[in-house]
Amino acid sequence: MEISVYEQFARLEEEHFWFQGRRAIFFDLLERSLSETASGTASTNGEASNGQARQILEIGCGAGGMLGPLARFGNVTGLDISREYLQFCHSRGHRRIVTGSGYELPFRDHSFDLVALFDVIEHIEDDLQVLREVRRVLRPGGRVFISVPAYQFLFSQNDRVAHHLRRYTASKLRKNLNAAGLQPAKLTYFNTFLFPLILPAVLVLKLKERLFGLPGDQTNLSHEFNKPVNSMFAWIMSAERWLLRHIDFPFGHSLIALAK
Repeated sequence: MEISVYEQFARLEEEHFWFQGRRAIFFDLLERSLSETASGTASTNGEASNGQARQILEIGCGAGGMLGPLARFGNVTGLDISREYLQFCHSRGHRRIVTGSGYELPFRDHSFDLVALFDVIEHIEDDLQVLREVRRVLRPGGRVFISVPAYQFLFSQNDRVAHHLRRYTASKLRKNLNAAGLQPAKLTYFNTFLFPLILPAVLVLKLKERLFGLPGDQTNLSHEFNKPVNSMFAWIMSAERWLLRHIDFPFGHSLIALAK
C-alpha cells in the first residue's frame, strides 16, 4: 500500500463512517464469537477456554488502528511486512509488533487463539499459503477473522492505489478457507445497506477514470463528508451488526469470514 494511503487511513480511521461502521460490525461479531468457551459458558477478561490469557495475532496491522480495540479480547501481537508502516504503530504506543511475512509467520505452531486479517489477503499474491500459515499458528479451537473487498467488477483505482491484487466473492473465499483446512463458521457480505449508493458511485468513478483519468493518489476515502452526513452513514452501516448476529447478507461491498 502506498505510504500516502496509510497516512490517509491513520488520519481518517477514528471519524470516517467506513472505519466506524466496520469496527462496529467486526467487534460485535468477535465479541459474540469469543464470549462462549468450548463448554458454552461465558469467557471474560480476555481469557481463552483454558483460563489463560487469550493470545491474538493481527496480520497486516499497518497503521495499528485495530490493535487497541483487539486488546480487550487478550494479548495482541501485530505483524506487518514493512518496518516503515510499523512506525505508525510505534507512534501510537504499540510495542508488541513484529516485522514479518504472512508466507512464513515467525511463530511456533499453535501459538494463537485468534488471528485477524482485516482487509489483508487481497494484497497477497498467494493468499492460500497465508491461510495455511494461519491454520498452523492457530491453537485447536482457535478462530480466524478475515475481511476482504467484494466483487472483481468493482476493481478500480482505489484497489490499485491500495495495492489490491483481487476482490472476492463468498464462494471464492469459502473455497480458499476450505483448501487451507479452515472451517467457516460465518461467511457474509457486509456494507450492504449503503451498497445501492456505493455501486453507482464506484461505476461512475471507473468510467471517469477511463475517460479522463483520476489523481494518482485518489481513493474511495478521498471524499470527506460533512459531519451530519458522515454520522448518518456511520449509523446506517453500523446498524448491520444487529441483523448479522442472526443472518448472512447475500451481497455487499465487502465480505467477512469467521472460521475455525
